[in-house]
Amino acid sequence: MKKNSENLLTVMNVLSWIVFIGLMIKAGTIIFSYGVSIVQPIASKNLYRGLDLQQVKEFNFWHYTGTVVLMVAILALEAYVAFLVTRVLSKIKLANPFTVEVSNMLEKISYYIFGVWLTVMFYNAHTAWLSERITGFQENFISGEFIFLAGVVFVFSQIFKKGVEIQTENELTV
Repeated sequence: MKKNSENLLTVMNVLSWIVFIGLMIKAGTIIFSYGVSIVQPIASKNLYRGLDLQQVKEFNFWHYTGTVVLMVAILALEAYVAFLVTRVLSKIKLANPFTVEVSNMLEKISYYIFGVWLTVMFYNAHTAWLSERITGFQENFISGEFIFLAGVVFVFSQIFKKGVEIQTENELTV
C-alpha cells in the first residue's frame, strides 16, 4: 500500500509539472501572438487556437491590451499554483506527512487560487462590459470552481496545521 501511495505521489508530481509547463507555454504563446498582432493587425483574428479578439482591438486598443493582460495573468497565476503543487508533492513524505512547510504551502496555494478567482471575476466583468458594446463578442472563463477549490485547499491546509500540532504533541510526550 505504501509503495502504491508513493507511486501515486510521483505520478501526480509529474502531471503537475506537465500542467505547469503547458500553462507557461500557453501564456507565452499568447504574449508572443499579442506582440505579433501589434505589428500585423490581422493576427488578432486568431490570437491563440481560434481566439478572436479582432473586434476588441478595432473597438479600442487599450481594452484589447487589457483583455490579453488579464488572460495572461490568469494563466500565470494558474501556472504558479501548479508549480506550488509540484513543490508540495515533492516535500510530502508518507512517513511524516504533517510538516509546517507543507501546511504553509497548502495555505499559500489556497490564497493564489483565490487570486485566480478574483482575476477571473475581473476578466468576466470586463468581457461582459465589452460584450454590451461589441456585437458578437463573448469570451468568459468559468470562475465558480476556483472559489470552491480555494476553500477546499484552505481546509486541507488547516487540517495539516492541526496534524502538525498533534504530531508535535505526540513527539513531546514520547
